[in-house]
Amino acid sequence: MSIVTYLLRIADDNMVVGQRLSELISRMPELELDIAVANIALDHIGQARHLYAYAGEQEGVGRDEDALAMARNERQYLNAVLVEQPNGDFAHTMARQFFFDAYQVPLYEALSGSADSTLAGIAAKAVKEARYHRDHSSAWIARLGGGTEESHQRMQAGIGAMWPFTADLFVADGIDEELAAIGVAADLVGVRQAFEGHVNDTFASAGLSLPEDPYQRLGGRDGFHTEHLGHLLAEMQRLYLAHPGAQW
Repeated sequence: MSIVTYLLRIADDNMVVGQRLSELISRMPELELDIAVANIALDHIGQARHLYAYAGEQEGVGRDEDALAMARNERQYLNAVLVEQPNGDFAHTMARQFFFDAYQVPLYEALSGSADSTLAGIAAKAVKEARYHRDHSSAWIARLGGGTEESHQRMQAGIGAMWPFTADLFVADGIDEELAAIGVAADLVGVRQAFEGHVNDTFASAGLSLPEDPYQRLGGRDGFHTEHLGHLLAEMQRLYLAHPGAQW
C-alpha cells in the first residue's frame, strides 16, 4: 500500500536520526547541550513510534512498531541518506541536523492539513517539536559560522560534508504524487522552497555558503543507502534480534 511506504519513509528518517543523536549522549561538551541532544533524540524516536504504529495498522499483517523498526534490514529501510551520515565532529552533527530540521518543519506543517486525519494529528504534534529542533540547530549554525576563524572553517566543512545528501529528502516518485493528489502527502516542491529559504537566510547571516559541487547522492527512499546505515542498524537491532519475541 502506498500509504504504508509513505509512513515508513518518514518514520525511518526519525528513527535513524534519533539513533545517530543518541550516540552522542554523555559526549557533548556541555551538560545543557547533552540534555538538549538527548531530548531531541527522544522526540525523533517518539515521532517514529507513532508513525510505525500507524503504518502497522494500515498494513494489517500484524507487524507492530517494534517489528517495523527492529526486524527490517538495510535494503528495507526507506530513510533519506542524509540522516544516516555519521556524527563526525560537532559541526558535522549540527550541519546534518540543521538540514534535516529545515526540511521537517515545512513537511510537518503541510502534513498537519493532510486528508488523512491520523497522519494530520501526528504531524500537528510533531511540528511543535520540529520547530524547537530547527531553532536549536539554526542557533548553532549562526554561532559557529559567525564565531572564530576555526569554528567558521569547521562549520563550513560540516556543510560541505552533509550538503551532497540533502536532495534525497525531496525526491518525489509515484507514491508521493499519488498521495499528494488526494491530499494525503505533502507537496515536496513547496517543502523544498521553504527549506531553501530558511537555509539561505541562516547562511547569509552567518557568512556561510553552500558547496558549488552539484553532486547529490540519492537512493535512500528506494532502500539504496550509504555504507553507514548497515553499521547503525546492526548496533540498534542487536538486542531485539538476539532475543526475538522476548517480553521485558
